[in-house]
Amino acid sequence: MDDATVPRHPGAVDPGSVTLVIFDGYQALDLAGPYDVFAEAGYACSIVALRAGPVRSNMGMPVLATGIAETDPTTADTMIVVGGSGVHAARSQRELVEWIRAAAGCAQRVASVCSGSFLLAEAGLLDGRRVTTHWNEADRLAHEFPSVEVDCKPIFIREGRLWTSAGVTAGMDLALALVEADIGRDAALRVARDLVMYLRRPGNQSQFSVPLWSAQPASDVLRKVVDAIHTNPGGRNTIADLASLAGLSPRHLQRRFTKEIGVPPAAYVERARIEAAQRALAERDDPVESIARRCGFGSAETLRRAFHRLVGIAPSEYRDRFHTAYT
Repeated sequence: MDDATVPRHPGAVDPGSVTLVIFDGYQALDLAGPYDVFAEAGYACSIVALRAGPVRSNMGMPVLATGIAETDPTTADTMIVVGGSGVHAARSQRELVEWIRAAAGCAQRVASVCSGSFLLAEAGLLDGRRVTTHWNEADRLAHEFPSVEVDCKPIFIREGRLWTSAGVTAGMDLALALVEADIGRDAALRVARDLVMYLRRPGNQSQFSVPLWSAQPASDVLRKVVDAIHTNPGGRNTIADLASLAGLSPRHLQRRFTKEIGVPPAAYVERARIEAAQRALAERDDPVESIARRCGFGSAETLRRAFHRLVGIAPSEYRDRFHTAYT
């Protein structure tokens, strides 16, 4: 990949330009994913770095970039800063940080993928803003930049002309959302088809699955309980049932599960059921009432209340956003 103009899809409009900023140790997919989305949609894409020439990813993959000295910071319609393990070293490169600040002042939109948020924060562009980043970097971002409101749950967040996204593949979701905002749903749908993506994962969809947001069981006893919950999230899964499975008293299981997993059994079961409902809404056309019963909620209203509380939107809206039947 280099910063030459890429072939455009037949019939594509000219939606503008995207400049992607990288550094030594960038995350390859943070760059390649959004780049492919924008190139498919007909954007003029360029890649810039502190110095011109090959820039190696954290896994060693080189990409040719234009140096910032040869790049006018006023020319990009959209500027996106990628993430990667090298981002913290890149924060000390004052020339790069100043160029990002200058480009952000002129761009119509500014975005980050994953830990690229640290470079935007270093440039003073996130102060007073609500942003997201990779869940594993969220605490550090909040600690080092206390004026930034960090929310590590959503896949991406939009605040005016500032967009931030979670880790790695979430950059493609963000890019597809930008395409849809610029040139419409039909264009975004075509790109999604070409790249075999869902058209639109909602930005407020959680970037965690249950095994990621919770600690993993350290003992065979609790591993058996957790596996049973995920095997049949719509089952009874009461504290008495789970305690019987574990061979423990309900009180002992409650205490041990909370200590080892980090959440009480009932909360874990509810999140597992929500995750099962999300999959069903995205993959099936069954009525919401049927999904609610199958996933252990009993009624569509109970599912709706839990969905609003944990996901932030209604099940029907989740399905509208996330379930795309390609033809």
